[in-house]
Amino acid sequence: QVQLVESGGGLVQFGGSLRVSCVASGSIISINAMGWFRQAPGKQRELVATITSGGSTNYADSVKGRFTISRDNAKNTVYLQMNSVRPEDTAVYYCNARVATLVSPSFYGDYWGQGTQVTVSS
Repeated sequence: QVQLVESGGGLVQFGGSLRVSCVASGSIISINAMGWFRQAPGKQRELVATITSGGSTNYADSVKGRFTISRDNAKNTVYLQMNSVRPEDTAVYYCNARVATLVSPSFYGDYWGQGTQVTVSS
């Protein structure tokens, strides 16, 4: 199986910066892509950013230019650098990974982290 462990969430002031990270572990053969999603109170979960193992990135319009997703393939780790944060960025942030494992080497299963709270003070 695969476990995703997130860290770095917490309180941040308006306009400030925060970096969250996520480490994937387990019987991993390869990771096709990793990403970050978020869910604010009363709202549906939405995509924030994704990155493939080759480095291709995709961002939600609401965070483009402010957030940067990056990865360390050797460490199976994905990061989200959050700059110029706004109160609207307050949400639970979830790490996601599409992983091929020893058990299912030909299929990329979808795995999720436990979520980490990011709160932007206003």
